[in-house]
Amino acid sequence: MPGIVGLVTRMPRERAEPQLLRMVEALRLDPDYRTGTWVDESLGVYIGWAVRRGSFSAGMPIFDERRHVVLVFHGEEFSQPEFAPEVKNEDFPSEQTGPSYLVRAYEEDPAFPAGLNGRFHGVLMDRNRGTATLFNDRYGMQRIYYHESDDAFYFSAEAKAILAVRPELRRADSRGLGELVACGCVLEDRTVFERINLLPTAAAWVFRGGGIETRGKYFQCREWEDQSLLDPDSYYEEIRSVFSRSLPRYFGGPEPIGISLTGGLDTRMIMAWHKPPPRSLPCYTFGGMLRDSRDVQVARLVAHAANQPHEVITVGEDFLSRFPTYAERTVYLSDGCADVSRAADLYVNERARRIAPVRMTGNYGGEVLRRVRAFKPLPLRRDLFTSEFASYIGCAWETYERIVGGHPLSFAVFRQAPWHHYGLLALEQTQLSVRSPYLDNEFVRTVFRAPEESLTDNEVCLRLVADGDPAMSGMPTDRGLAVGRKAFGTALARTLHKFTFKAEYAYDYGMPQWMVPIDRRLSGLHMERVFLGRHKFCHFRVWYRHELSAFVREMLLDRSAAVRKYVEPKALASVVESHTNGTGNWTTEIHKLLTLELIHRSLLDGKGA
Repeated sequence: MPGIVGLVTRMPRERAEPQLLRMVEALRLDPDYRTGTWVDESLGVYIGWAVRRGSFSAGMPIFDERRHVVLVFHGEEFSQPEFAPEVKNEDFPSEQTGPSYLVRAYEEDPAFPAGLNGRFHGVLMDRNRGTATLFNDRYGMQRIYYHESDDAFYFSAEAKAILAVRPELRRADSRGLGELVACGCVLEDRTVFERINLLPTAAAWVFRGGGIETRGKYFQCREWEDQSLLDPDSYYEEIRSVFSRSLPRYFGGPEPIGISLTGGLDTRMIMAWHKPPPRSLPCYTFGGMLRDSRDVQVARLVAHAANQPHEVITVGEDFLSRFPTYAERTVYLSDGCADVSRAADLYVNERARRIAPVRMTGNYGGEVLRRVRAFKPLPLRRDLFTSEFASYIGCAWETYERIVGGHPLSFAVFRQAPWHHYGLLALEQTQLSVRSPYLDNEFVRTVFRAPEESLTDNEVCLRLVADGDPAMSGMPTDRGLAVGRKAFGTALARTLHKFTFKAEYAYDYGMPQWMVPIDRRLSGLHMERVFLGRHKFCHFRVWYRHELSAFVREMLLDRSAAVRKYVEPKALASVVESHTNGTGNWTTEIHKLLTLELIHRSLLDGKGA
């Protein structure tokens, strides 16, 4: 995704600057990106960036009046009551450009960047103090990779930029790969690359004289954990006030915005409180090719109630015909953080970009308001992996059990969000800017004060919808939840939607091995048309058996496939053959194997995407 790159070093400029230019070029992944560089030899700082045209960060760098303070910032920031950055002509960098209030914030706030609100990272150079500070947001969602060598400190929004100038780092970190396979993400600020790590959350690392001076943090999660709890009524009034007050910030700025509506409560709350003028907010929902899903059905009703346009972005034959390309790009663009099952997300976000360059979502609402745990280690076929690699997978289970303790909301926003949710976010942000009001600092801080009884069900969310727009509260969600018009929220409706959701999972990813041969014998009845598409728009168990079977076999059974170093050959052949011929269900294993193979091909072997 777009972002910053650079190095802090004492090496001469004639050595450092060519490296910077190669790092910037590694981020130039889209013709719509604008790039630039800034060098301060006195500080030993060489920094570059890639940004989308017209985005919040398009006017970098920004300065104070005397140009003693220079800031390169990437991401979006929502601390101001009116989100209206001063983005001017990018072709004239000598002029004051970008959101200049950020430099004023540094000059006025000794705790900078603690007062900022959003997903961001940046470098602030202060020539008066002789320092440069590398920082990120308090959730670590605008990721920074780094590598420390004897002669330089390298940092980048994408690992591939560091690999471009330090090719000796194109080596897999076995522990990181084991965690990726077991958990779907790498844990504890590690990566899948040897000697490349992640800047921790709320980092403010200070450099002086071309070297690192302090590795500071401007925020500790205990500051929010130690707040006193509110009673249920007081908590609801407070969260209602904060949500209504903060939401308008996320609809500001000069760029057009569209909202990706689902059938759930999180986007419903946004629509109930935002109240845009008629026909002014494009709404869209991701759908499949078998039928209109519950997401599509409900989102269409919500958009109609708000008098807004709505369309469906369909994942169908066009996507399947180009799946190999999308799979490879997914792994490459996300530095291996998004697996091949996310290829459909790249496809739909490309199309969402044509509607509007900014995408409003309800992302993280469930994790924050209802403390949904979105990931855990998955059981995989035991004989598939070599004993050595299986030991790293086992270590991942142990690490997960250790880190999952503590405050559940801290886990959700400071661990689950930057580790698990980052892969999808990184992929989406290669196409457009993604916003959500549910990681707003004031909003999250308030939820830390929630009493336990306010987190056990959806009552707070349902009340927020009803208070924002009573007409929307009577519409059932994709799971049959509703208030107001009780006929829509009956236990029977909820039971039916819950059944169809579980039935779809059981027919797709979760089909037990004993049922697969039965499904094969019933193939002439087209049972997928009965069970699939009611809640999901991707159906990889079926696709890997039919439309994508040739791709699976070509990638995994190739004698030169890099994945062979991690697996037992007979078990690998069994997984591929039994799944593609319809006698087994190894959907999850195939996801993992294809992702491992593409990490090697596109990132570790240096072939690109």
